[in-house]
Amino acid sequence: MQDGPAPAGRRASLGQRLERARPGVLLTLTVATLAAGGAAHLAGASGAGDHVWSTGAALAALSVAWSTALVLWRGHLGVDAIALLALVGAVAVGEPLAAAVIAVMVGSGGTLEAWAAGRARRDLAAVLARRPTVVHRRRGGVVETVPPEAVEPGDLLVVGPGEVVAIDGMVVATPAVLDESALTGEGLPVERPAGDAVRSGVVNVGGPFELRATATAANSTYDGIVRLVAAAETTRPPFVRLADRYAQWFLGLTLAVAGAGWAAGGAARAVAVLVVATPCPLILAAPIAFVAGLSRAARREVVVKGGDVLERLARCRTLLVDKTGTLTLGQPRLASVVSAGERAESEILALAASLDQLSSHVLAAAVVRAATERDLALSLPVGVDEVAGRGVRGSVNGHLVAVGKAEWTGVQGVPPWAKAARRAAALDGALTVFVSVDGRPAGVLVFQDPLRPDGPSTIWRLRKNGFDRIVMVTGDRREVAETVAAAIGVDGVVAEVSPAEKLAVIELERRRGPTVMVGDGVNDAPALAVADVGVALGARGATASSEAADVVVTVDRLDRVGEAVTLARRTRAIAWESVVIGMALSVAGMGVAAFGLLPAVWGALAQEAIDVAVIVNALRALSVGPGRLRLGGDEERLVARFLSEHRAIRADLEEVRAAADAIGSPDRAAALAAVRRVQRLLVEEVEPHEAAEEEAFYGPAHRALGAVDPTGALSRAHLEIAHQIRRLGRVLDGVGAEGLDDVDVVDLRQILYGLYAILALHTATEEESYRSMEDVAGG
Repeated sequence: MQDGPAPAGRRASLGQRLERARPGVLLTLTVATLAAGGAAHLAGASGAGDHVWSTGAALAALSVAWSTALVLWRGHLGVDAIALLALVGAVAVGEPLAAAVIAVMVGSGGTLEAWAAGRARRDLAAVLARRPTVVHRRRGGVVETVPPEAVEPGDLLVVGPGEVVAIDGMVVATPAVLDESALTGEGLPVERPAGDAVRSGVVNVGGPFELRATATAANSTYDGIVRLVAAAETTRPPFVRLADRYAQWFLGLTLAVAGAGWAAGGAARAVAVLVVATPCPLILAAPIAFVAGLSRAARREVVVKGGDVLERLARCRTLLVDKTGTLTLGQPRLASVVSAGERAESEILALAASLDQLSSHVLAAAVVRAATERDLALSLPVGVDEVAGRGVRGSVNGHLVAVGKAEWTGVQGVPPWAKAARRAAALDGALTVFVSVDGRPAGVLVFQDPLRPDGPSTIWRLRKNGFDRIVMVTGDRREVAETVAAAIGVDGVVAEVSPAEKLAVIELERRRGPTVMVGDGVNDAPALAVADVGVALGARGATASSEAADVVVTVDRLDRVGEAVTLARRTRAIAWESVVIGMALSVAGMGVAAFGLLPAVWGALAQEAIDVAVIVNALRALSVGPGRLRLGGDEERLVARFLSEHRAIRADLEEVRAAADAIGSPDRAAALAAVRRVQRLLVEEVEPHEAAEEEAFYGPAHRALGAVDPTGALSRAHLEIAHQIRRLGRVLDGVGAEGLDDVDVVDLRQILYGLYAILALHTATEEESYRSMEDVAGG
């Protein structure tokens, strides 16, 4: 029998290929000799038939002797010795048919093991096979085909339709339409405009586009994933080593029972004990279960670096998690624009974004992205001057625009509009950037690092799976960390710590029990290496953290961490179950054989049935866990559609809050226009979306979630949203020709803030339901 599966991703040598083919060849020969010997007996040539059966047994004995010698060369006695003794003993005591059946059992056991390991590695191998082998590089007007390894940062590449992007880069000129599902889990195509970063591993589903390489092939995202996958099976899990120790103990037990059988009934009875004792359940079940678990994880975009990691992960009960980029998205987004009163929010944003097109500040990209999402026209600035740590200024369409700190933009004191923006930012853990136009303060931009939508549900799942302590460890300010912690539901917060101090926190937690650390950035790499299990969110190509981690989530989904824990515990349980059941059946068969009630031939057949049963059971680690249903294709498309529509809904939400804030401004005419625009968005976008969800989504949700009336609260929220939208329309219908009066202001503000709160909570709740259904669909 084989000692275990070969690591995925390595090119097999001739010797390795022959070794992998050996079980299949042996099975073919032993089946042929069993059939030929039987035919000879039926023809009356019993002596010839016995010789044919003995020949098949000899072939199997040679194969098992080779496996036993390899194990002895590594320094210990393998349990394959039991099969060898059974084969030799059956021939020696004149049981050639039993020997032939044992030979078939040995061949089929090895073939089943090879098939199971091959099936379990299939998903890992698919990652390797998808790796691009050539790229198209443009040089001097000529497009040449070169291997990815020849590309240097700065090279201009041409990506054709249907091609997998081989190198991390930036889109040039023509926008790209990409399928990013392999890296992000997003099922719908994503459009990347010029200037956007593109990671290797995504597929071009649009027309050809040009890409400016920003990394080498070795340092690109997908190549890093390939390296991780290639190394994922190179270690044997501690549980498998434990199984090996049990195998040594089982060998001694088998020889003792066989000796007792010999004393009680002679050599034939001892051989019967050896036949039924062949320990395939022990030497196959644990390795196959863990390899299957690795494959299952790879199918869910989680690379686990070996079965030992799955075993450790199954035992962990404490979770330490970073904040920025882990519990939050790690990319600042414009939350709101607060006007100083003279200019509209859209004008302030358009001017700031135009200037920030030439800024290198980390927030500049967020400003430009927010303006692009709002379809604002941007102009090319001139005379741009940027001072690190203060801000940037330049001329946009004849206006002198400055973006940066308050003093940089000429804000004197703390005017009411600035005080309100700073207070809101402090309460939400946000950042503020001030804007001035022609030397006069124009407004302030408020940025947030949003929580991951799947954060609370992931924390809940981890608690459900046995984590009794979850602590957020971050270098961020305490007030910001505590705000995130309250929203996400962790047990404790350790804030304002350096990477070195994180190590001390991990060491303290490890004294209480096995600990998992989850992070994403370069600064998390030491912590990930020190923890019992380090988990890196590596979708954005944080090479240092990915290399230091034991588990790498290759999609930008925190909930995959919860899935990995569930998978690890289920895999370990299946491995134990397979070993215990298989060995219990073998020991029972040994007892029956020792009393002379199980002849060698029937013992061989019984052991073969046990082998098949435990292998099939171990392969359950490849499947969806119990209680999980699969969605149909139509339902999967609905989930993807509604998640996509929620991105637009979130943009509408910001306009609702901005309109509510604007009602209190002196320019009531502009405020009224903003409210009417919001009302149209609610009627034309939000209401149809809610109606479609009610009709098409809640039925599938009820079937998938399996609870009693699981969507009742969501349906009630739909009714309340529709009611508040109607109220908003009635108030606007009652506004006179003279514009808003004080009563209108109070009513509109109340309705808009209420709508904002209801829609924000309702949208977040629905998205957790969607992701639950996505998990079911992805299974």
